[in-house]
Amino acid sequence: MRRLLGIAAAVLMGLSAGAAAADGRRAPVQSVPGWEAVGRLNIGGRSMCTASLIAPDMVLTAAHCMYDIRTGRAVDPRSVQFEAGLNGRRSKATRRVSKVAIHAGYQHGRTGQFQTGTDIAVLRLERPISADVVRPLALAAAPERGARVDVMSYSHSNATSPRLQTACQVLVARQMSLITSCRVELGASGSPVLQTSPGRAPRLVSVISSKAQLGGKRVSLAAPLGHALQTLMRQAG
Repeated sequence: MRRLLGIAAAVLMGLSAGAAAADGRRAPVQSVPGWEAVGRLNIGGRSMCTASLIAPDMVLTAAHCMYDIRTGRAVDPRSVQFEAGLNGRRSKATRRVSKVAIHAGYQHGRTGQFQTGTDIAVLRLERPISADVVRPLALAAAPERGARVDVMSYSHSNATSPRLQTACQVLVARQMSLITSCRVELGASGSPVLQTSPGRAPRLVSVISSKAQLGGKRVSLAAPLGHALQTLMRQAG
């Protein structure tokens, strides 16, 4: 994460400290059809996040990725570059960002579950990426508590190739936030939370906002997409 966000106590009420959780397991990213839609965001040459292609000319990430970690100021969209399907030294496609649309309820620097719920941003690319090269991820409604999800992310420890965690568990599913048992690291902000089924392309159901702890276990906080995503896509367009 570029900035760690705390867990609001209200989110955790009703969960015992010893709640059982599947921590997820690593799997080859190639096992996910269309994994190339996930890519690394290079931000101003100083920091990184993860993002997902959701339309030929749009990517989805965490809102806080669009702020300078040192000054707190919004970054210049033109300083942001998206590398779709980066694996080693090569990516499937590389595009500069031309415009950023941030959730209207997001206030940079605030913490808590409601901030997590608005921690999403849509970035318009300077040029579309052809579906023959990378097909955008399909979108779906947020999962319910107990559902199994996967997270694909870049981080400072795997900056040039994505890491896939499978069979994580949704521990909390609220209107404004999700908590999953997937473990994420610095740089994974904006990573897609995916639901997959055999033989089908994955569906993007949420976006990683930050890492945290629950009952002594490492967990991740994620933002449901909701109707706000369609609004952001219109604004970015």
